[in-house]
Amino acid sequence: MPFNSLFSWLIKKRIHQIDLFKKYPIDVQQEVFHQLLDHGSKTEWGRIFHFAQIESYADFNQNVPLTNYESLEPYIKRLLNNEQNLLWDTDIKWFAKSSGTMVARSKFIPVSKESLEECHYKGGKDLLSLYYNQIPDRKLYKGKHLILGGSAEINYLTSDSYFGDLSAIILKNMPWWAELRRTPAKEIALMSDWEEKIEKLAHSTINQDIYILAGVPSWTLILCNRVLEITGKKQLREVWPNLELFMHGGVNFEPYREQFRQLIPFEDMNYVETYNASEGFFGIQDDFQINELLLMLDYGVFFEFIPMSSFAGIESKKVIALEDVELGVNYALVISTNGGLWRYIIGDTIRFTNKTPYRFKITGRTKSFINAFGEELVVENAEEAIAAACQQTNTRVLEYSAAPIYMENGKSGGHEWLIEFADDPPDLTTFSFILDCELKHLNSDYEAKRTGDLSVKPPHVRIARKGLFEAWLKSKGKLGGQHKVPRLSNDRILMDELLFLQ
Repeated sequence: MPFNSLFSWLIKKRIHQIDLFKKYPIDVQQEVFHQLLDHGSKTEWGRIFHFAQIESYADFNQNVPLTNYESLEPYIKRLLNNEQNLLWDTDIKWFAKSSGTMVARSKFIPVSKESLEECHYKGGKDLLSLYYNQIPDRKLYKGKHLILGGSAEINYLTSDSYFGDLSAIILKNMPWWAELRRTPAKEIALMSDWEEKIEKLAHSTINQDIYILAGVPSWTLILCNRVLEITGKKQLREVWPNLELFMHGGVNFEPYREQFRQLIPFEDMNYVETYNASEGFFGIQDDFQINELLLMLDYGVFFEFIPMSSFAGIESKKVIALEDVELGVNYALVISTNGGLWRYIIGDTIRFTNKTPYRFKITGRTKSFINAFGEELVVENAEEAIAAACQQTNTRVLEYSAAPIYMENGKSGGHEWLIEFADDPPDLTTFSFILDCELKHLNSDYEAKRTGDLSVKPPHVRIARKGLFEAWLKSKGKLGGQHKVPRLSNDRILMDELLFLQ
């Protein structure tokens, strides 16, 4: 049997298991819950919080504290010094270095053998399983898979302990079935200088038969445009005629969708969104017809949720399990994982769109919002409004960020938007007006605060110079990979830094 057919047959077997957790989501999560407790009971954390005596989720919710990186950091520092059995009962030898979206200093997320194999790699396999399930008779393993990972050298802590970007850890431990068709070569994939990396990536893949692209939309666009510049072609299938799938994650895809359509103007080009982070792999778009993610319930991650209406960080009082979520409510995501994170507030917010099965949309960050005047503007609102304004003015946005303009001297406050356009709008006033109208339509709190311009004035939109956001990322040592400019900030720190560079 040809390898492509064998792979297709094997990977589809997973669909049966996915169907089971779709049908019995609460049972599957309970099984994960008890497996995690069993592992955790053998650790220092589990002994402190009496995991061996916990019999139900109610016990867990009442007796085990919520955590974030700061509260777990003393344990992680000890893990970095090669102490073991602190948070997880198998050895932690890998740490995913993550700067996070809103903090400058580095975080080191523990990565166990179980989290690599049963979460991150399982997510990659499931993505292809679900793709093959929707579009049968694919031949993806006839060609190459261009994976645009992070800037990523491996750093040694001890002779057998390491840290690096998650993409570097995954690449270093890549299973044979994924490594078989992956490109580029590891010496390019692991480069840290992103400007040189893009150049070498482009030149090394121009003559390869690329079937799949995978990466963050912004950096993938930069690579694709460079490929077209070098080859002199107008669209990507002139370079890669068999290109059929882009697997993306990290940021909302909607502001980039039209740009990809221009690069690949074919209806049979497919796009699949994923929700994966250093802490785990959480969701996959299992239906191309709807822009929603399926919550992956058997990856060794137990999910809890805090309604954002009562969110108070690790001091939050109301925390619920999956069976109690409601549709349309904005929740902060809480995870307990097979990497040893316990009731960890990851910092992302989601909203469920379906419970049979559990599908959701990422709505933003617990810290990436503007609520200076009670307007509760979240990233989801901003993304949809930007997309609508672009469509109605026939323009394209590359990057943007917004922040409050505080009230002073009795004057109303407002929001300042700094936007880097691919093509500047013909009339910035019209673009700003549409943006404002869409935000009112999407967010009733924003609309109320905009009434009569009393507390919030119309948005003040500035055009950013070309390359401004890239320059900011570079100035922070965050150029490339999963690093991204925060879309919304509830203070002026980022905006003032951007305006200084402007």
